[in-house]
Amino acid sequence: RKFNEAAESIKSLTKRPTDLELLELYALFKQATMGDNETAKPGMLDLKGKAKWEAWNGKKGTSKEAAMEAYIALVEKLKASYA
Repeated sequence: RKFNEAAESIKSLTKRPTDLELLELYALFKQATMGDNETAKPGMLDLKGKAKWEAWNGKKGTSKEAAMEAYIALVEKLKASYA
């Protein structure tokens, strides 16, 4: 429940987080909702897709619960910085 609230509340930031922060949010969200990355790595020309894939893949082995907790903590930090 807290995870879903955090996912909703992040949409209401007034300033945009950095690309690295957004990648971290993406990776933690995917790990929390889907588990380990089992998808094929995007091609060399898909830079955005590759960055997202690598960020998510870097969370491999993290439990869904741990990823949810880390996601919620990151959202709280970002809300304090960008609200």
